[in-house]
Amino acid sequence: MEDVLGVYARPYDPAFPVVVMDEKPLQLLADARPGTPAAPGRPAREDSEYVRHGTCSIFVWAEPLRGWRRAYAEPTRTRLDFAAGVDHLLTVDYPDAEKVVLVMDNLNTHNTASLYQAFPAEKASELASRLEIHHTPKHGSWLNIAEIELSCLTKQCLGRRIHDLETLNTELDAWTKATNAHERQVDWRFTTSDARIKLRHLYPVL
Repeated sequence: MEDVLGVYARPYDPAFPVVVMDEKPLQLLADARPGTPAAPGRPAREDSEYVRHGTCSIFVWAEPLRGWRRAYAEPTRTRLDFAAGVDHLLTVDYPDAEKVVLVMDNLNTHNTASLYQAFPAEKASELASRLEIHHTPKHGSWLNIAEIELSCLTKQCLGRRIHDLETLNTELDAWTKATNAHERQVDWRFTTSDARIKLRHLYPVL
């Protein structure tokens, strides 16, 4: 826990950007019957019955101090998907960063082994050398700022049924551009000192 809090306390450094990432599953749903559009004095109505169109995973990468994020959906959540996201992060989003400080949870795909499964060893090693990985503790994923971004995205972008991956990615791209335009930052205030007081029951008694 203190390791992650120490990372969040670091000052902004474009050569060593602190990036958080998380992912969430989403069920793709379509209306079984057309709803009724909104009219003066009457809200839009949606039939309670729906049709399942499978599932997907939404990935969010964000740099809290810069006010930047990238969100997209993939049909699966595999080591290859994670590796592709890291590759894009390092070669497209942060090609000039000396090293990206990456905070994420302990999901079994969130490690450098995924890079070696997806790419030749030379490229995997090159990508891994530009990462400084910090995992949130077990049962402590609330320490991941990316969960805040996912919560905002869910409330602002996913309030209706979306039936296919293409439509979902169009919505996610629009949300990404709108939020990045405002450079909305995250004011993280929970510090190591706070943890030692409020969560002192988690520390050993000497």
